[in-house]
Amino acid sequence: MAGFQTSDEEGPVAEINITPLVDVMLVLLVIFMVTAPMLESGIAIQLPRASAKALPKEESPVTLNITKESRVFLNREEIPSTDLRNRLQAFFKNRGKKEVFIRADGALPYAFVAQTMAAVKLAGVEKIGLVTLPPESEKK
Repeated sequence: MAGFQTSDEEGPVAEINITPLVDVMLVLLVIFMVTAPMLESGIAIQLPRASAKALPKEESPVTLNITKESRVFLNREEIPSTDLRNRLQAFFKNRGKKEVFIRADGALPYAFVAQTMAAVKLAGVEKIGLVTLPPESEKK
C-alpha cells in the first residue's frame, strides 16, 4: 500500500491535526477581547453628584447629553444647540411620552444648562429629568 502511513498494527493513521484550529480560535478570542470594550462607545461626561433616588425605567429614555465643550447630543446624534428646539419637536412628533433626561457635564456653566432646558420645554417636552451620580457617601 503505497501512500498510506502505517502504524505497528498495520492500519492507516487517522489523526486530525487540531493545532491550526486552536491557533485560529485563540486569535479570534484575542480580537474579540480587544474590540468588545470599544463597541460600547459613549460620550464622555463628568456628571455632578446628587442625593436623589433613581426613577424607575419603563421604556428606553430619551437622553440629551451635553459635554463640557457645550456640544449637544440627542441620544447619540450630535445636533447644533441652535437647532435643538426644532429637532426635539420633530423627534417627539409621533411619540406619546414626551420625556427627556439631561446628562450635562458638571463643568458646564449653569446658564447654558438653563437655556438648554428652556429650549427643551419650548419644544413641547412635558417632563425633564437631570441625570446625576449618587454622592460619594452612598457609593459602595
